[in-house]
Amino acid sequence: MMMKKMEDIADQADMIVNGYAFTKIEIGVRVVNLNEDGHCVVISRDGEVLESSMDPIEEHIVLDIWRKDSQYMGDRIA
Repeated sequence: MMMKKMEDIADQADMIVNGYAFTKIEIGVRVVNLNEDGHCVVISRDGEVLESSMDPIEEHIVLDIWRKDSQYMGDRIA
């Protein structure tokens, strides 16, 4: 069942990098680690962490990816 949920998240993502699915939402971007159930973060349009179930190191990795690759998501959010 979890595998189907992760497939759905991946299918709806605007960008996938290094196993992280980035999806545009109204307040910014939701990022889900497709390899670790429950590891998610919400990033504001300004690049600030609003909510997270990731440890600080993983948050840092995700923010680095976001800053480097967000232009590939199409219509920019930030």
